[in-house]
Amino acid sequence: VQLQASGGGLMQAGGSLRLSCAASGGTFSTYSLGWFRQAPGKEREFVACINWNGGSTNYADSVKGRFTISRDNAKNTVYLQMNSLKPEDTAVYYCAKSNLGGTSGQLRDYGSWGQGTQVTVSS
Repeated sequence: VQLQASGGGLMQAGGSLRLSCAASGGTFSTYSLGWFRQAPGKEREFVACINWNGGSTNYADSVKGRFTISRDNAKNTVYLQMNSLKPEDTAVYYCAKSNLGGTSGQLRDYGSWGQGTQVTVSS
């Protein structure tokens, strides 16, 4: 499975961005997907994930109520809608395919990773 993330950019605090992650290879509608992020000097951390049909989602406490993950299985794409952005959301955002079903937030449960897209939020 190859994953291609896009949609990052520079945004002022309080603004919104939508990230996309297009998948190729494999059967998209059968696996869970997650978004992670990594800020400079910090470890990669979980942001959100979604199960195979979009019926179950999981969010990090730091983004709950502001970010929404969704997927379109007809387009082989997963999205991350980010609202009310804060400077602390600045990071490279990665999408990844889960090796398990469900909605794990554990980095070790994810295999294929996209190349990342930079999100910068200015104050």
